[in-house]
Order: sequence, then structure tokens, then C-alpha cells
Amino acid sequence: MATKKFWEANLNRMKIIKKILTIIFRVGISILLLYFIFRQVDEKSLLEIVSRADVPLLLLAAGIFFLNYFLCFFRWEMILKTLEVNLPWKKLLVPFTGGIFFNLFLPSTIGGDFVRSVDLAVHTKKTKEVVASVFLDRLSGYIGLVVITLIALLCGWGVIRDKSVLSAIALITGILGLILLVLFNNFIFSNVNKMLDSPRAGRIRESLKDLHEEIYYFKGNKRVIVYNLLISIVIQAISPLTFYVISRALGLNVNILYFFIFLPVIGAITLLPISIGGLGVREMTIVFFFAKVGVSKDIAFAMSLLNSLFMVVFAGIGGLIYVLTIRRRRV
Repeated sequence: MATKKFWEANLNRMKIIKKILTIIFRVGISILLLYFIFRQVDEKSLLEIVSRADVPLLLLAAGIFFLNYFLCFFRWEMILKTLEVNLPWKKLLVPFTGGIFFNLFLPSTIGGDFVRSVDLAVHTKKTKEVVASVFLDRLSGYIGLVVITLIALLCGWGVIRDKSVLSAIALITGILGLILLVLFNNFIFSNVNKMLDSPRAGRIRESLKDLHEEIYYFKGNKRVIVYNLLISIVIQAISPLTFYVISRALGLNVNILYFFIFLPVIGAITLLPISIGGLGVREMTIVFFFAKVGVSKDIAFAMSLLNSLFMVVFAGIGGLIYVLTIRRRRV
């Protein structure tokens, strides 16, 4: 008995060490990539580009960026209602904005999703439904991204022509296909369940089973599924539009089509778990792709920085809402 406890304690320590090392690795990758970009960019030129930016156009870009969050919130609310979690939008706004805020600091978007799930589950006492709603919300966005990315690749392969990019997109699309098969195909789900038939996989098996059951609420709500996917595609299309308006604010005159070709592919690549929230990878890929259409590294990096500024500002507002309502939520 003592030996078993000893090995379990060691196993838990190894898991913790592995997680810490993974976080350190991702932070290191982000810092290394950002350092590499800064070495290639002229700081004076970068500051001059940003200082000359058209403020009204930047405000328009910020408004489009905010529209993205609004649609994400609306999509999540729709999923919750389908799973019979009916709450006023004010009650949902706090965990949603809190999730956006914590995404800035936690290792990935999963960290923000965790905060969102815990906060709402404590309030509603419907943990399974809340967790399923957050997962389905993330899955919807993933599907929308893959759809837009595949369309972008189809339209812009003549411009991109990069096998490594094609490999990354193929990997991301393949992972999505596998997830959908496991969750929606009864035969594959049953076989995966059998594979997880061991004491150590107990929690994973139960979580997968609960998620599978909650997802089947949607079988009789095909209209909700269609609306959800359409909203997800629109959400993924907003990012290129935001970047296009930012580029116009910086005086750049590039065909809007390139933004709809490049940005979905960039978004798909930043999903790969090699950095903190895509930081560094996003900037590198933006510089790389826009160089193909004659955009200088300084302007491409400036676009990325301004978009990141929008993320920080809106996440900060979300954090303020979250912190100011902690006392009321506890009561």
C-alpha cells in the first residue's frame, strides 16, 4: 500500500514538472520569436508608422474587433440555452469577460475557458452542461476557422505556395476531423471508450461520456447547429477585416483579398501549441506572409502590434468587470 502511494505521488510530481516544463518551453519560444522579429525591425521606423496612423480608421478597426467578441458571446449564449442553461445576459457577461481577461496570462485559451467554466458552474450548479457549452463554443470556432482556412487556401494557394503551411493546415484539419468522429460517430465513440477502459482513464472516460451525452441534445436542434456554424464562420472572417482596416489606417494599400487568404491560415497556424497564446508565432507568420505581397516587416509588425493592443484593451475591460463583480457573485 505504501509503495503504491509512493509511486502515485511520484507520478503526480512528474505530471506537475511536465506541465511546468511545457509552460517554460512555450514562454521561451514566444520570447525567442519576438526577439528575432525585433532584431529585424527598425524601431524608429516602427514608431513613426504607428504615430502617423489614421485614428478614425483605428477606432473603426477597434469597433470591428469588438463585434467579434459580441458574436462570440451571442454564440455561447445560444449553446447554453440549447443545453437548458437559461440565464440573463448580465449573468453570462461576467464569466465570459473573465475568460477573455485570463486568456492574456494563462498558457493558452484553455485557461480562459477553464475560468469561464468554473465561474458559471458554481453559479448554476450545472457543471456538465456548462463545460459542454464551453467546449462546443470552442469547437464551433475551430470548425469556422478550418472552413475559412480551407477556402483561403483554395483561393490563395498560388500566392502562398508553402508546403510547411499546407502540412500545418492538414494537421489541424485532421485533428478536427478526429474530434468530430469521436464525438458524433457512435461506433468510433464506443471503441475509444473501450480503449479508455482502465482505472487511470476513469476521469477522462467519464468526461468524454458526459460530453457525448450533452452534445446529443443538439440532434433535435439542427437549426441551432446551422446558425452556430454560420456565426462561427462570420467570426473567423472578422479578423481579416480588422487587419485590413488597420492596414488602411497605416497607409498600406494592399488588396483586401490577401487578408482573407493570409489571416485564416495564420490563425490556424497559431493554434499549434508551441507558444503562449500564439504570441510570437502570430507576429512571425504575419511578417512572413505579407512579405509575399511586398509589405515591409515594419508595417506588418505594426499591424500585429495594433491588433494585439486591441486584445489587451478589451481583455483589460473584461478583467475590470470580473474583479468589480467578485464580491457580489460571492454573496
